[in-house]
Amino acid sequence: MSGPSDDTLRLTAWVHGHVQGVGFRWWTRARALELRLVGHATNQPDGRVLVVAEGRRDAVDGLLRLLRGDTTPGRVDLVVDDVGPAVGGLEGFVER
Repeated sequence: MSGPSDDTLRLTAWVHGHVQGVGFRWWTRARALELRLVGHATNQPDGRVLVVAEGRRDAVDGLLRLLRGDTTPGRVDLVVDDVGPAVGGLEGFVER
């Protein structure tokens, strides 16, 4: 596996709302794979879902728009995001 390139970014997004038990992680994985992103969507004990995704800027921006859109399963109340340089170490896109 190679490291990140200079043109890739990492999105870390904390998704708040009714997003567990509604297919949200599966939906996020499907959208991320369509955008050719790598990373994971992970349920958190407090009911949030943590989404970490790396890829090209347009793909990262696209996933963030989708997370904030009206087509997600469940109900998204808030997405707190941080976008920075990719750090690598991710393969595929998994649900955790």
